[in-house]
Amino acid sequence: QVQLAESGGGLVQAGGSLRLSCAVSGFTFSTSAMGWYRQAPGKQRELVAGISRIGSVVTNYADSVKGRFTISRDNAKNTVYLQMNSLKPEDTAVYYCNKLSNFASWGQGTQVTVSS
Repeated sequence: QVQLAESGGGLVQAGGSLRLSCAVSGFTFSTSAMGWYRQAPGKQRELVAGISRIGSVVTNYADSVKGRFTISRDNAKNTVYLQMNSLKPEDTAVYYCNKLSNFASWGQGTQVTVSS
């Protein structure tokens, strides 16, 4: 059974930092390119950042997070991370992880709220 378990969200003031984690089970994590996505209230889910199978290629898809967010992975722990620095109120959203293609079932996500 596929499981994507996101954690690490919370309430933080603008300028603060959070580190999100996503523990994966049920598929071969090490052969899957992974991404972090977010969905803000009233908006469509968007891809924020992606990372290749062995972490050699990282892509920030959202211009708004370039230079502030860093995606990484630990294939030994079947976990993908998102380090978020210099957070802004517009980063407020539910954050999800998933494959970059051939999506697995979505997890519950983790809420990130940035206060001004």
